[in-house]
Order: sequence, then structure tokens, then C-alpha cells
Amino acid sequence: MVRAWYMDDSREDQRLEHHRNPPKFIEISDLCKATGVEHFKINHESFETDMVLQSLKNERGYTYEDEFQTEDSKPDYEAKLRTFFTEHIHTDEEIRLCLDGSGFFDVRDANDEWIRIEVTPGDLIIIPSGIYHRFTLDAKNFIRVKRYFVGEPVWTPYNRPADDMDVRQTYLKKLKAGF
Repeated sequence: MVRAWYMDDSREDQRLEHHRNPPKFIEISDLCKATGVEHFKINHESFETDMVLQSLKNERGYTYEDEFQTEDSKPDYEAKLRTFFTEHIHTDEEIRLCLDGSGFFDVRDANDEWIRIEVTPGDLIIIPSGIYHRFTLDAKNFIRVKRYFVGEPVWTPYNRPADDMDVRQTYLKKLKAGF
């Protein structure tokens, strides 16, 4: 089951589950209202035929998908993790379905505070374009995800600061109006 909580701005150990003691949890429905991040529960063991996933793909026009997993045997493993953990935005939504393992997506709220979202098998999250976010593994150090895209994937992260980008300004308008 997905969980989300506010965390501090520490960069000392990105893989810590909680930075605040005790953590201040946020309900998933409130997470969507506060950030636009959406969560869906998918049957990860038979995701190919999951009706919620099929509906999302049809409604949102996800036409390209692939699979990614962390592999600590790759020579660029640590560098790749640092890239994922660097705060950035994208011009497209980021859609991830956790199939195995677990990890954390961190997003900024309207007050620029970090909210950490834990994903485990069956959690599908949609991170809106223009929101500052980052990803890190948890102590298990492994995740396998399906990634979904509208058309050909756009892989370009725009590291913070990227406040002048149109996609960021559009996101901030949606944030102010309420999701």
C-alpha cells in the first residue's frame, strides 16, 4: 500500500525512509490535491490485463511502454542513481508502475516542502509535468518498473532551477487553481 509523508530537506542519506521523527503522513487523496500526483492500485502480477491500467492507457493515450530495473552490477549504477536523485522537472507526465522491489519518489508541495511517496509492487503513480521531483531507492536497493509514455519517450530532465520553463509555469497555475 502506498504511503506518503513530509520529510526534511536533508541530502545526507537519500535512502532513509523517514527524516522526521515521527514522520508527518499525508493521505493519498490529499497528496493529489496538494501536488497533482495521482496514485492507482494495479494488479502487478497480471498488469497486462488489469482493467484500471487498460483504462488509463486508453484515456490518456499511453502508446509506448518499456521496463526498467536497477542493476547494481552496471558500471554507471551509482551515477545513474545520483541523476535520478537530482531535483528536476519533465515536459511530460512521469508514469511508473512498480512491479517488484520498492523505492521513493519525492515531490515538492506548494510550500516547496518535500513529500516522500513510497512505491511497492502494484503502485502506479503519475507525476505531473512541471513538478519538481526526484527518485531514490530504499534500503532494499532494487526496483523494477513499467514506464508509460504518450508517443515516443522524452527522457530529458531539466534540473532545478527551471522556473522560467512554460511547463513549470503551467504546473504552478494548476497548483494554484487546485487539482
